[in-house]
Parts: sequence; C-alpha cells; structure tokens
Amino acid sequence: MTIAVTGGYVVPVEGTPIHGGTVLIDGGKIVAVGPAAEVDVPDDAEVVDASGSWVLPGFVEAHGHLGVHEEAEGWAGQDTNEMTDPVTARVKALDGINPDDEGFRDALAGGVTTIVVKPGSGNVIGGQTVAVKPWGRTADEMVLRDPVSMKSALGENPKRVYGEKKTMPSTRLGVAAVIRDALTKAQDYKARRDAAEGPFDRDLTCEALVRVLDGELPWCQHAHRADDIATALRLAEEFGYRLVLNHGTEAHLLADLIAERDIPVVIGPLFTSRSKVELRRRTLRNPGVLARAGVRIAITTDHPVVPINFLVHQVTLAVKEGLDEETGLRSITVNPAEMLGLDDRVGALKPGLDADVVIWSGDPLDVMSRALRVFVNGRQVYRFDEGSGVGVTENPYYSEG
Repeated sequence: MTIAVTGGYVVPVEGTPIHGGTVLIDGGKIVAVGPAAEVDVPDDAEVVDASGSWVLPGFVEAHGHLGVHEEAEGWAGQDTNEMTDPVTARVKALDGINPDDEGFRDALAGGVTTIVVKPGSGNVIGGQTVAVKPWGRTADEMVLRDPVSMKSALGENPKRVYGEKKTMPSTRLGVAAVIRDALTKAQDYKARRDAAEGPFDRDLTCEALVRVLDGELPWCQHAHRADDIATALRLAEEFGYRLVLNHGTEAHLLADLIAERDIPVVIGPLFTSRSKVELRRRTLRNPGVLARAGVRIAITTDHPVVPINFLVHQVTLAVKEGLDEETGLRSITVNPAEMLGLDDRVGALKPGLDADVVIWSGDPLDVMSRALRVFVNGRQVYRFDEGSGVGVTENPYYSEG
C-alpha cells in the first residue's frame, strides 16, 4: 500500500524541517521526503492529511525491559534476570518477551516505535539484547534485529545479588574479575575453535562472547558511578570490544575521557528518585553537560523504571536544564540508532528506512502535544480518538488486512 502523509511540519531529524512537507510510504518503507511540490504522489495513494501537525520518525528507546519485565503481572511476568549464574551471555531477551505487555501500547502512545529490550543488571553478564517494534502477535514478528548487543553490569546490582548468595562476585573486584575470566575463556575458546579440523564441542556462552570480541556485538555496560565507568573504560581497552555506556549517572565527571575515546552514553532514567548510592548525582543537567563535552548521548527511560511513554518528556526537561533541542531530539532518534547499529532501518525520515512515522499534534517537546497517529512499518497501529480522548491501538491478534 502507498501512503502519502501530506501538509505537516516534517522534521526528518537528519535534514532541514519542511513546512507543508510530504512523506511518501510504500511497501513499509519511506520512499520520498520533501516539499509537496517535489514529491510525486501516485493517484492510488492513501492520503493522510497532517496539516497543522508535526511529522517525525518514531522514537528509539535504547535501553528498556518491555515484555521481559511485564507491568501488573508480578512474579509471573518477571523474566528480566536469570540470577542463577553471574555469566549468562547465552540467554536472549527475545525468548522472554510477551508482546501483550501493556508497556508496548504505552510505547506507541509516546511515539516510540523501536525498543532495544535488554536483560537486567542482576548478573555480571546478563545476556543478548534485541531490537523490536512495539506491535505484533509474537516477539518474532516484532523483531527488527537480534541480537543487538551484549548486556553487562558493574557496580551495586551484581555484587548485591551474588553477595547475598555468599558467592563470587560480592565486590567490585570480583565483578571485574568475572568479566575478565569470561572474556579470557572466550578468547581461548575461539583459538581452539578456529584451529579445530574436526567436530568441535560448542559452548553457547563462549560463542556469544566471541561475537563481542570480534566486534560484531557492542558491549552495553551498566555503570552509574564514576569509578565503575573508569572500570568499564579499562576493560574495554584490555579486550578491545565496542563499549556503549548505559545509565552513566556520573559520566559527566569523566566527560573528557569518554569523549576522547568516542564512547557513546545511553543516559538515564532521569525521572527517578536517588534510591541508591549510585544515583546520588542523578540530575537532569547531566545530558547537557555530556553533550557539550562532545559525548554522543541517547536518553533512556529504562522502562519500567520510568514509563516508556515519558521518554520524550525526559528530553524536554533535559532541554530545560541546558541540553540543546537538536541534540535532545537526536538523543531519542538518530543517536541510539547509530550507537546500536540500527541506523540502516530507523531513527530518521529518509528514503530506504522503515516507515515508522508519527504524527504529533504539535512540537513533541511541548508536554501538551500528543501522538495522534503512529505508523509502524507503514501500517497505522495507533491513533488518538479525539471524541473519547483515548488512544486506540490496533489489536494484532484480530486485525484486518
């Protein structure tokens, strides 16, 4: 189906905004973006009038737990951490996702169309992350890319979890040692595998970590405190993997070191209380400090820590506290897509990318604006019903067409 979104204020993110622009969609992809006079709309296209509205790419959440940490389900819906082994590199977030988690509907209401779902931070090496779209009957139908990265955690969480079990690691020393042990074992495994001339006993944990060592998967490192961030930098230099810092509450204290190494930071969540020692320097000013130092940032809700539909509101308040608007918008579109190797599919309005398009009532950085219509892969899956004042998500289990 060909769809033409016309007449709106089009913000492609990568490119100059267009008054009265047109976004042309065909086959689930964006095929043209430009002023109305420059985009040829086929006669049989469905025309969506966006006059008076803003048109943007769907937002990208770089670090969430939707579907594996289900809302309002308690123990039954909690599949975030396999806390029986500090090294679970072989587990895949994909296998724990429930597409019927209410959070996916909230994501659409907040204009979020791509979510990188990650295992939690209870383990030192938590497992493989996956990028999904927030609509579908099965997790497999929702997948954009699997796996996307490897999740690892430094600091309070793993040392608390395993310290309570009276087993290693119970200290920061132990956490770093577990990472070194696992990656050294993976290096040795790779050497044996590559030298093998016959049948070889495979180890799925080592296989996953070899993909990190080979540079295929970035290493998403949970780290809040500055000393943990320094450890993350040290380990990345030792083993040569692609590091992406996650959370980075005190990253602003080491901003120059992070910038000179060109290490991206997925910062947040920003709406939380200072509930533990690692968060004592949590402030909405931090994204602006990092960005001005030259650090590439993405902003995260860490859903369900902060509801995912508040992703853009975190950006608004970070802008209020000194982050420039352009970087703020990039922090939930192009930047997270680039950091995690998804920019060939999502993050902007440009030909060739997935047709994840959101029509907003106004500037999304204005807290009074709302997502009116959301298209995922060129299909409208959410609309705000003006009459009832309620958002309506198409049911993937009973949808027509």
